[in-house]
Amino acid sequence: MDNTAEKTSPPLSYARLAAQSPWTTYLAQVDRVTPYLKNLARWVETLKHPKRAMIVDVPIEMDDGSVRHFEGFRVQHNLSRGPGKGGLRFHPQVTLEETMALAAWMTIKTAAMDLPFGGAKGGVRVDPFALSPTELEKLTRRYTSEISIIIGPQKDIPAPDVNTNAQVMAWMMDTYSMQVGFTASGVVTGKPLHLGGSLGRVKATGRGVFVTGRTAASRIGLDLNGARVAVQGFGNVGSSAAELFAVHGAKVVAIQDQWGTLIDEGGIDVRSLSQNMHPEKGIGGSHANNHAFWETPCDILILAALESQMTPARARITTAKLVLEGANGPTLPEADDILADRNILVVPDVICNAGGVTVSYFEWVQDFSSFFWSEDEINARLDTLMVESLRKIWACADHYKISLRTATYVIACGRILDARQVRGLYP
Repeated sequence: MDNTAEKTSPPLSYARLAAQSPWTTYLAQVDRVTPYLKNLARWVETLKHPKRAMIVDVPIEMDDGSVRHFEGFRVQHNLSRGPGKGGLRFHPQVTLEETMALAAWMTIKTAAMDLPFGGAKGGVRVDPFALSPTELEKLTRRYTSEISIIIGPQKDIPAPDVNTNAQVMAWMMDTYSMQVGFTASGVVTGKPLHLGGSLGRVKATGRGVFVTGRTAASRIGLDLNGARVAVQGFGNVGSSAAELFAVHGAKVVAIQDQWGTLIDEGGIDVRSLSQNMHPEKGIGGSHANNHAFWETPCDILILAALESQMTPARARITTAKLVLEGANGPTLPEADDILADRNILVVPDVICNAGGVTVSYFEWVQDFSSFFWSEDEINARLDTLMVESLRKIWACADHYKISLRTATYVIACGRILDARQVRGLYP
């Protein structure tokens, strides 16, 4: 998403309707998996405490000469399996508790994919749409300077997230490089190609949603040809996933973004919509259709917006047979139970949207080796890793008769806590 030149703030219609925080949701997910951890359960408290949380003041001089202060965060949840990995978001509702949860989900996600990373996340509480490009650059560089003592190619590697992009990553890389005295391309991923970025990175998360969704649909006997798809969130993730489903014969019948909802049972031309979105009106949908989105007849529901969107009330009315979590933490635990009772399969975020961090890993490896792969090679490697990881998770789910989410946590938490146990405690 490239909105650095926009001055108008979009409406924040993705209200967090949940009474509980994302961190509470994460803790509930860990509690559910604890009985399956066997002898590793003695280490489970490790997962409930971030290793390091940093709060920074980010003062910048605005274009009008005034000085404003913004609050920034960087949380490293767990580094037992490698350096921290996780995005940076600019959003008016960023909080420390939310950042903690997002970092924890990154810990689970990288372990579920068996990547040599831990989990981290960053954020600045700001409306980036209200800043000029110059102010946005100042904010990025000052924030990077403030957190530079805990990031680095072997320490913690940020990446794009909500309202950040390749340009923001370029500013971060340059700022960090100026401080260490050499070009450190591996300090961030999601960079522009000519600065060491990777082909396939922009659409990687959406591609992962499609690949895991296609595998899950095949498992439950759902033919993608003619399948009806509803998509909440139409940024890089939602639009990329929607396009791939459409290419493979599915029909996108409903799309919701922060500006409103479009519903067309005859099918929406997602490629044309992606190319013609208005910077201040998004997909051009109507707020009047926002509730109807959840009741629209569909076979596959893609959640690619923000956390806590699938509430118990929405879980009771959705018609989907398959829910794909392109966003982080979009389903509340109570809603998860309702979907399970209704025999609706959920492919959880920590595997469904792991395509982005997987290609970020590819980028990190390519930067270290100074040898870059073609987009076809990257997509092939991504598809293979996603399918194989989901296969192992499904085998675990079948063995214990548990949900895919719990099975993902069983595998991921086992890997994390095994690393913790083998490394021991020092001092």
